[in-house]
Amino acid sequence: MKVCLIGCGTIGSELAVAIDSGKVGSATLLALFDTVEHAAQKLKLRLRKDNVAIFSHFSELTSSSEFKDADIVIEAATQAAAKTFSKHVVENKKDLLIMSVGALADEFFLSQLLSVVYTNGTHIYVPSGAIAGIDAIKSVKGMLDSVTLTTTKNPRALAGAPFFNSEPTRLNSIKKKTLVFQGTAADAVNKFPANINVAAVLSLAGIGIQQTKVRIIADPNITVNQHQIEATGAFGEMSLTVRNVPSPNNPKTSFLAILSAIECLRSICEPGIRVGT
Repeated sequence: MKVCLIGCGTIGSELAVAIDSGKVGSATLLALFDTVEHAAQKLKLRLRKDNVAIFSHFSELTSSSEFKDADIVIEAATQAAAKTFSKHVVENKKDLLIMSVGALADEFFLSQLLSVVYTNGTHIYVPSGAIAGIDAIKSVKGMLDSVTLTTTKNPRALAGAPFFNSEPTRLNSIKKKTLVFQGTAADAVNKFPANINVAAVLSLAGIGIQQTKVRIIADPNITVNQHQIEATGAFGEMSLTVRNVPSPNNPKTSFLAILSAIECLRSICEPGIRVGT
């Protein structure tokens, strides 16, 4: 399985290192792409193999032999990057593993991608990320009445979210547990694009981006990223809570999200029994 990587930030870097060190079965890393050139160069220095190509312009990547040889492209950049580059990836009959799942909250964009994928017979893979229970939610998809995600993070893990550009709430003034957002998953992924990709994953697995409810709580005393899922329907009730250690390199990213991406790629690459997602 030959891989090209878009995005050399926290998640992309850990994925690249995992592939390079042989932790992802038969995967081989061919190329790194990041519009910030020094990010790709810095990541390459962490790799044992020195034949990984680096690119800072997408047109150079897509015209390269590395891209033409690739079986799968991993997007680990931003929602904006996912929207800019994903369609071209699937149009070139490459499978796509997408980390910035919030981009798929744009239903028109999603329909465009799916149309190309269905025509080409390729695949889009979405790791379960920093939450648990996606298998269970998928299994009762047709029986769900309500799904609510409550995410609690330290204020510093929410820093930079566009939501705070137009809201009177100031993160540095929060001294106790505070509900800062309540609304649909569609609204959440737009206002917190780097913080709440899990809402998009949950929506895809369950009742949709407009029906899934999201609550975001800032708690200055919490040291983990907590995600609680409450689901009800004809099947009964479901309550799931995950308390994730943040990535040591980026408090906005749960360590579990990185591990989930690595496991998703490993399941794609390796033959044998597959348990759940």
